[in-house]
Amino acid sequence: MSNFVFVLDTNKQPLDPVNPGQARRLLTQNKAAVYKRYPFTIILKYACDQPQTKPYKIKIDPGSKTTGLALLQGDDVIWVAELIHRGNQIKNDIESRRAIRRNRRNRQTRYRQPRFLNRTRKPGWLPPSLASRVSNIVTWVNRLRRYVPVTGISQELVKFDTQAMQCPEISGVEYQQGELAGYEIRQYLLEKWGRKCAYCGVENTPLEVEHIHPKSKGGSSCVSNLTIACRNCNLAKGNRDIKDWMSGKADILSRVLKFASKPLKDAAAVNSTRWELFNQLKQTGLPVTTGTGGQTQYNRTRMRLPKTHWLDAACVGVVEPLNILTWKPLLITAKGWGKRQMCTPNKYGFPSLHKTRCKTFFGFQTGDMVRAVLPSGKFAGTHVGRLAVRESGVFDLRTAWGKVSPVRHKYCKTVHRNDGYMYAFSTFVQ
Repeated sequence: MSNFVFVLDTNKQPLDPVNPGQARRLLTQNKAAVYKRYPFTIILKYACDQPQTKPYKIKIDPGSKTTGLALLQGDDVIWVAELIHRGNQIKNDIESRRAIRRNRRNRQTRYRQPRFLNRTRKPGWLPPSLASRVSNIVTWVNRLRRYVPVTGISQELVKFDTQAMQCPEISGVEYQQGELAGYEIRQYLLEKWGRKCAYCGVENTPLEVEHIHPKSKGGSSCVSNLTIACRNCNLAKGNRDIKDWMSGKADILSRVLKFASKPLKDAAAVNSTRWELFNQLKQTGLPVTTGTGGQTQYNRTRMRLPKTHWLDAACVGVVEPLNILTWKPLLITAKGWGKRQMCTPNKYGFPSLHKTRCKTFFGFQTGDMVRAVLPSGKFAGTHVGRLAVRESGVFDLRTAWGKVSPVRHKYCKTVHRNDGYMYAFSTFVQ
């Protein structure tokens, strides 16, 4: 069952959404036209005088990587989506630019005076990787308000106790001490791993501090990524990933990964953005209610629903038995609006590609959602995805299931212009 279709009158005033069959009937009778593909919206060819609309509520289940969105009319779930964030990509891009910038400044080039330190941060400042999560959710709340007469918003306002997640027995002053109180890092690791090599189990030999995920490949120096290893194992592993190094020793691999504490990066991201999201939602002027994570889980378990992001969103807050009218969520992936760099450097920081000033080729630009009907070749068939254009007219197409290349411009037809997101429909079936 697909999502309901949004409806606008000829003056672009939002009306009650209709089911796909009724929308198809309006289009067939030439009483409406397609206004937007994602989310699918039709616009009537006549005005409605003082339409009587029903109350609708947007429910949000914020997440570090994926946020669930649900639109409810009373107890009926009529539109659902999963919004996939790009916070990790933003973080990696910033780190790459930082490395290139430092490399450029340390070369034997002309002297440049240091910049005046006039850069300050506003109160409540969030890193770009976290701010993008909030901006994505607020953007889609505003879009839904543009097409649906929304009267309220519900947000899951969850808080994770990261120290209690690592040690459930923690209490009182122990919150101020941390797990390394009274220990050196090396002594703590020796105590934690039983004073023996984590890989081969040898004892009574000099042991070295070792990164489980190599530091040269982005691994951190936090205690959850450190272990103790003998000299031979440390040299044998080198900077290889532990999964590659122990591909034939599944029992040792599972023991090491299970013994190391799980990273709490995702929980910290939700903690850092929850109040900023709540305050920005309040600025919409709509009443904003909140619910807890335990309440969401209780509602979902009581109604025996599977664990998905969009069902969690529908179960936020006080919920009566839900009537789910759609089981096909729209997958929304944040992609950004592209780069402003006119010169793209390689991994060493040297210029390797100069971009043209023209963004549009043969009527297409990067980010457009298109339908490509390929008559022959390896990818023969119909594909819908996000386009990456070239001046030659031979494009790349990214779909939800992989890359399709090459795609010539004459086989493409625009479905949705670039708006910073990629769209697909989930194959989830009840």
